[in-house]
Amino acid sequence: MKTSLRQILFTQVACLSLWPILAFAQSPDLSQNLEACKAGREACDQSRLSAAQLADVALARHGRNVANCRNGYDSCDHSQLTEPETIALAVANHQRNVSDCNDGMQSCDQSKLTPAEARDSSAAERQRNVAACQNGGGNCDHSKLSASEAGAVNTARQQLNASDCKNGSGLCNYSQLTSSETKEVAADERRRNAQNCENGWDECDHSRLTPLEARQTSYAEHQRNLAACKSGEETCDYTKLTAPEAKALAEVEHKRNYSACLKGRGYCDVSRLTVEETRTLHPGN
Repeated sequence: MKTSLRQILFTQVACLSLWPILAFAQSPDLSQNLEACKAGREACDQSRLSAAQLADVALARHGRNVANCRNGYDSCDHSQLTEPETIALAVANHQRNVSDCNDGMQSCDQSKLTPAEARDSSAAERQRNVAACQNGGGNCDHSKLSASEAGAVNTARQQLNASDCKNGSGLCNYSQLTSSETKEVAADERRRNAQNCENGWDECDHSRLTPLEARQTSYAEHQRNLAACKSGEETCDYTKLTAPEAKALAEVEHKRNYSACLKGRGYCDVSRLTVEETRTLHPGN
């Protein structure tokens, strides 16, 4: 009997000592279950929730339903909304529809607008059409323009075309330019061509350069080539260097080569050294 009692007591002590470990192991699992329930996931096991946790889960579920209703999701359950929430939802939906109509969205329901809102929506649509016509947009409907709007559109289109021609961008229609605009466009094209040639950019037409512009371009091209040669770039054309430039460049290269051989850093070509320079590399010889 004593042995049995001793075993029972030992078992109880062992269980009590293990209880904190078991409780700690279950705690994260319970926490994850609570989060799953709050998020409405299938992994939720409500039978493991306390009364307070059930209340928290119900509150989270209600908030999720309110958000679904505000976003217009099919999962929205209007019957679960309180009266203030239902009113707030109706106000938000109405304002969203007004905004959609004013912005020309397909989701707009004109039948739900008040007379004043319908007038505002119509005015916004008219302004969008005017803007589309002025900018050459594909949604332009000239039949909806008034006489004054048509005049403003024609003026805007004329100015836009002149700007495109001057800048060499967009869709320039030379036939729509006035005589003064044609002269301005031609002058801008000449200046742009001269700039392209001088900077070595594409779309340069040397045949359109004046004698002065040709000299400026030639000088700029020579300077770029000289800089490329000094930097050892592959674009260097040594044949275009003047005799003094080629001599100065050769001297600089000779000094660089000698320094590289002397310091043991960089590309060194010993065969290009003078006899005296070779001796300095090997003072004992």
